[in-house]
Parts: sequence; structure tokens; C-alpha cells
Amino acid sequence: MRLLVSFAALFLSIFLLQISSGGVGPLDVLSGTVLGFTNSQIGMLGSAHFLGFFIGCWWAPRLMGTIGHSRAFAAFTAAGAIGLLAHMLVLDPYAWALMRVASGLCVAGCYTVVEAWLQSKVTNETRGRAMGSYRMVDMVGSLCAQMIIGFLEPAHYVSYNLLALLCCATLLPLTLSRATEPVTPDAPRLRPGMAWAKSPLAVAGVMVAAVSSASFRMVGPLYGTEVGLRADQIAYFLSAFVLGGALAQLPAGWLADRYDRRWVLIGMSIAALPACGFTIAVSDMGTAAVMGAAFFFGLMTFPIYSISAAHAHDWAEDHERVELSAALMFFYALGAIVAPLLTSNLISLYGPGALFSFIAAAHLGLVVFGLIRMRRRASATTRAPYVWVPRTSFQVGRIFRRNHRP
Repeated sequence: MRLLVSFAALFLSIFLLQISSGGVGPLDVLSGTVLGFTNSQIGMLGSAHFLGFFIGCWWAPRLMGTIGHSRAFAAFTAAGAIGLLAHMLVLDPYAWALMRVASGLCVAGCYTVVEAWLQSKVTNETRGRAMGSYRMVDMVGSLCAQMIIGFLEPAHYVSYNLLALLCCATLLPLTLSRATEPVTPDAPRLRPGMAWAKSPLAVAGVMVAAVSSASFRMVGPLYGTEVGLRADQIAYFLSAFVLGGALAQLPAGWLADRYDRRWVLIGMSIAALPACGFTIAVSDMGTAAVMGAAFFFGLMTFPIYSISAAHAHDWAEDHERVELSAALMFFYALGAIVAPLLTSNLISLYGPGALFSFIAAAHLGLVVFGLIRMRRRASATTRAPYVWVPRTSFQVGRIFRRNHRP
């Protein structure tokens, strides 16, 4: 309890930020549909978010070094609020894409600040509980973000104003906290080649995780609309995916820590194939079937990023973990930038089922590549513990660094 109290300001800021930022993606899809945006333009909005996210992760440490944690947090929050408030001033998909870059910048920057703050305050004795609490707050905020979509009217200024107010409210807990600002962390170098050298399979895994998660989160509301879900039902549809993913983490972690992670990763991707097929098959069987399919899909696909990251860290030295986390995030961002734009176009050409057909093809490719890699290299002799990694910023690599020490 004392730990929760000491980090209450940080956790409350993250909770409010998650509701605000997690709500804008689905709301943009529903609003774009109402305003007559094409599927390609709607997908572009999701890709723009991850472009801003990637930029923010690399700019945040440098900005913190220049103006400090609290001011950097305020600057990123302002960018997010501006992006939200400007939506109903300019009803143009390309203008909205720039606004979504600002939203992605806000999310990455704010999470980087908070995670750097956590990193400086936790000890070996409190690290596990602190990160467990952090993940719990982040997940609850994500669920609340999906649920709030059912109460927001698409393409209405009140809806975006409400999300902007929540974004602005994230300033209050952290900036009013009397806690001393931590020392600014050094920014790691971007070394994508490091991740590939350590584990090509992990790189493939995080990119497939991006295809699954980013496509579902950013284009899933479009799929839901295509199969006949109402706005309030789309909120439950997205929540079912997140809930399934949350419940999958413990069993996935148990398996990943006890068996060859490559087999676990391949097994999860094999299980994702019937999950995609089931989702396509039940798309016209009613709301309950569609919700159940979303839950099953989240259950099978959500842990793939964490398993891939753990497999990569099996091959890393302790001093390499931050840069390795950054490299994995780079590849995740590449997949997340491309996937929404590509899948939204596939829906336009071939119908809503094309979304999950494409995701299934990505997982099939991962299965084949995983089997090839297993023939070329034995499993690691030392194993890092499985950690449910929130895909927020590379600062998580610093927080988990000592936990990963073999």
C-alpha cells in the first residue's frame, strides 16, 4: 500500500492519459466513417499515430535533458491536447493525420517521462511490485478507454473536448507532486542491427505483434462497423480484445519461463490462425459471437510481443538491454506504422474478413520463420525471466535491467 501511495501521482497521470489517448483511435474511426472518410484515410490515421509515437520515444529523453521531467511532460501533454481540440476545427483526413502524430507524440513522451521517473525511484526490492502495479493501472486505463467509446458521439466537438480535458488533467497529479525530479537518463542509441543480431526471430515476432495489435486497435472499429456493430458495441468489442490479452499473460509467462520460448512463440502463432479463422467465420452470427471471437483473438495474440522480447533478452548482456529494448521498439513501430494503412485498404478491396486474413498470413509466416530459426541455432543457455512488457517506451528496458540479469 505504501508503494502505491508513493507512486500515486505517476499512476493517476498514466491512468488519465490512457483513457484519453486510448479513446481517440476508435473515436477517429467512427468519426471518419460518419464524415465520409475512405477506409484508406481512416487507416492512415492509425499509421500517423504510431509515427508520432516513434518520434516521441526518441525526442523525449533529449527534451528531458534540456528542460527537465515535469516541463517535458507538460509539453507532450499540450501537444496531445492540441491534437484533440483541433479535430473538429478542420474536418480533413490529412489534417487529422497531423493531429494524430501529435497524439502519438504525447503518448510516447509522457510514458517515457513516467517510466524514467519510476526507474529512478524503484529498488531491487520494490521493482516487481512497482511494475506490477504500473501494468495493472495501464491495463485498467486501457479497458476504461475502450468502454468510454460507447458514450461518445462520433464527429462531435463535445466528444473530442472530453478527451482533451482528460489529457489536460494528466498534468495535475505529476506536476503538483512534491516528489523530487529524478536525474535525467542518458538517451540510448538507435541500433536496429543489434536486435537482428541477437535474435532475428524476436524481430519477426515483434513485427507480427505490431500487425496484430495495431491493426486491431486502429482498424478494428472499422471492421466492427462493417459487420454491423453499433458504436456502443464496438466499445465492448475492443474491450474484449484487451481483456483476453490481459488474461493470457500469466499462462503465457508460465509457458515461456518453463519451455523453449521459440516453441511457445510458434505455438501462439499457430493458435492465432484458428482465432483469425473463427473471427471471420462468426462475423455474421450475431454480436455475442463477434465479442467472443475478439476475446479469443486477444488471448492468442496479445502475449507475442512479450515472448519475443524475452527471447531476445536471453541473448543479451545486462548493459545491452536498454538499447535492445529500443531496437525492438523500432521494429514494432515499423510494423505498427504500415499495418493500419495496409489493412484498411484490404478491407476496402476484399471486405472486413481481409483484416484477419492478413493477420493470419503474418502469423503463418512467423511459424515458418520460427521453424527455420530453430534448425539454425540451439536455445539460449541462460534465460531472462518473462516480463509482461507494456509497449510504451524503451525506458522499460532500464526498469527491468536488473531483473533480466542471468
